[in-house]
Amino acid sequence: MIIVTGGSGFIGSALVAALNAKGIADILIVDILDGDEKWKNLRNLAFADYIEADDFLSLISAGKFNLPVSALFHLGACSSTTETNASYLIKNNFEYTKTLAAFALDKKIRFIYASSAATYGDGSKGFSDDHLKLTSLVPLNMYGQSKQMFDLWAQSNGMLSKIAGLKYFNVFGPNEYHKADMRSFVLKGFQQIKQTGKVRLFKSYNPQYPDGGQMRDFLYVKDAVDMTLFFLDNKKANGIFNIGTGRPRTWLDLANALFAAMNLQPNIEFIDMPEILRGKYQYFTQADISKIRATGCKKDITPLEDAVKDYVQNYLIPDRYI
Repeated sequence: MIIVTGGSGFIGSALVAALNAKGIADILIVDILDGDEKWKNLRNLAFADYIEADDFLSLISAGKFNLPVSALFHLGACSSTTETNASYLIKNNFEYTKTLAAFALDKKIRFIYASSAATYGDGSKGFSDDHLKLTSLVPLNMYGQSKQMFDLWAQSNGMLSKIAGLKYFNVFGPNEYHKADMRSFVLKGFQQIKQTGKVRLFKSYNPQYPDGGQMRDFLYVKDAVDMTLFFLDNKKANGIFNIGTGRPRTWLDLANALFAAMNLQPNIEFIDMPEILRGKYQYFTQADISKIRATGCKKDITPLEDAVKDYVQNYLIPDRYI
C-alpha cells in the first residue's frame, strides 16, 4: 500500500492519478475534506481507502496502524502563505510531519514529504538545496517557517540521509479549484478574463523589476508529479531537493501565455499590491535543480507556453479534473 496525505488536494490528487496511470490503486488517501470542494478531486481517482488526517494521526500515535505500507507521500499541509495562526501551522505542518517521519522510519517505509520554496524567503541567500545552507535561510512568512522548522529538525536528527524532502516552487495546473486565494495565477487569470476581458497583475515596488517583470519559477503540476515519483523509484535519492524548472519567467510571460491559450489579445492591468504582502513578496525565484539532475532525474520539463495551453484548453475550458 502507498499512503498519500493531502491526497484530495492539488498536487496530491495529481500524484494519485499518476499512480493510477501506472496501474497502482492500493492507495490510502489521508486528508481533511471539511467544507470545501476538494472532494471533487477524488471522483476520477482509484484508491483503496480514505481516512481523515486527525484519525490517521491518532492511529499512528497509538501504534494501531499496522497495514503493510511501502511508501508514504506526505503532501498534506496548510499551504496558505498568508496564514497568521502560528500555533496552527506548528501543529499542522511541523508536529504532524515529525510524527509521520518517525513512524515511517520505524516501519522502514519510504518517506517523501513536501517542503517548500517559501523557505528561501526573499532569495537573497540563493535557491540552493545544499544541506549546508539550510540554517542560513530566512522565510518571509510563517508558512515557510513551519516548513523550514521540519527541514532543520530532520537535519539535526540525522534523517535527511534516509528521507526525501521536496521544495516545490510555483506549481500550477488542474485540480486546484478548491484553493481559494492560493489558486495559481493561471486559474485566477482565466476566470478574470472570462468575467472582465482582462487580467490584473501586481505593480512592482522593487526598482530592479518593472511592473510585470517580477520573475518566478513556474512549474506545471504534471511535471511536479513526475519529479516526485522519481523518488519512489529511486530509494537511495535522499535529502532535500528543489522541484522546479530552473528557468524563471516573468508574470508578463505567464499572462501572455494565458491569453494565447485562450486565443485572445493580451489586456493587462497593473494594480496596487496589498500592504500585507509588500514586505513578504518574492520578486524572483529560480530553482537550482542541479542536485536532482545529478541524482539521475532526467525528466523533460514542459515549456511554460505548452503547459499553460494544456491546462487551459484541456482542463479549464471543458471544466475537467485530472
